[in-house]
Amino acid sequence: MDDQTRIELEAAAFRALRDHLRARTDAQNIDLMNLAGFCRNCLSRWYQEAAAEKGIEMSKETAREIFYGMPYSEWVERHQTEASPEAKAKFQSGHS
Repeated sequence: MDDQTRIELEAAAFRALRDHLRARTDAQNIDLMNLAGFCRNCLSRWYQEAAAEKGIEMSKETAREIFYGMPYSEWVERHQTEASPEAKAKFQSGHS
């Protein structure tokens, strides 16, 4: 496989993951962090870091809006729920 094809396939897989997470608003970021060690915010930060490596200035807010498909504050208002005490405790124990 040539590099360009690999890059295109990786980009397609990333877009599929992004779209899947946009549709699965029931999957809360804290749950993703507890289960997988990353969440939507991590993905948007990695996107921002990749842009910076290419010399593209991008704010955290812009990267999040690109990933979430809306301003982060709007996503939080629409979809974020209060984390359970168990989820919070698991997060704290795993991310000290």
